[in-house]
Amino acid sequence: METTQQGVLLIFYTHARARHDGKLVFEWLLEHARKHGIGGGSAFRAVCGFGRHGVLREEQFFELADDLSVKVEFLLSEAKAHELVETVRKSRVDAVYAIAAASFGTLGKIPGAG
Repeated sequence: METTQQGVLLIFYTHARARHDGKLVFEWLLEHARKHGIGGGSAFRAVCGFGRHGVLREEQFFELADDLSVKVEFLLSEAKAHELVETVRKSRVDAVYAIAAASFGTLGKIPGAG
């Protein structure tokens, strides 16, 4: 049975090699969210893109792509999203974020359901 929820899509953007408290920022964000009761999150690395400076960067076969961005996203309630953004802000993490309204649900088998 499918259940649909209303909430938000919270996305953080950071550089692949950016660090905070000795960890990669995208790993720190995922661990921080888990510790704050967020049900799940994912990180995705860009293969090409440009930022506010307009410089186009792309992944090269033999090159480390340290200037490419990583997107870390969460589907959660609006209240949890604002709570997470505030704790990340207080931690002074170097990242950009976006919040958008979202409808989301679970398809297939749900853990613990008959």
